[in-house]
Amino acid sequence: MIELEEKMTSVKESITRVGHMHPGTLSVQKRSGGGEYHQLSFTHAGKGHTLYVRPEKVDEVSEAVVNYRKFRELTNCWIELEIAFAKCRREETSGSSHK
Repeated sequence: MIELEEKMTSVKESITRVGHMHPGTLSVQKRSGGGEYHQLSFTHAGKGHTLYVRPEKVDEVSEAVVNYRKFRELTNCWIELEIAFAKCRREETSGSSHK
């Protein structure tokens, strides 16, 4: 159980270092008259959103999207560890009551 607690602590610390984040997908779209532009598409609170991204903001938005994915991975990992930790506690409790 100590190993699980250490892993959970590590994941929580990693979450605090994620930085600015934004859900969604950044894509390049073609203009009908020629040329390209970047757009950010995402869903939040059950609603779809599409935003134009200025060329000078593409790197910043791209990093925020990557950070959001990392945040989701870390929170999923944390949840899995918490489930495993709870299972160990239940087994520990049920094992001692049978002795």
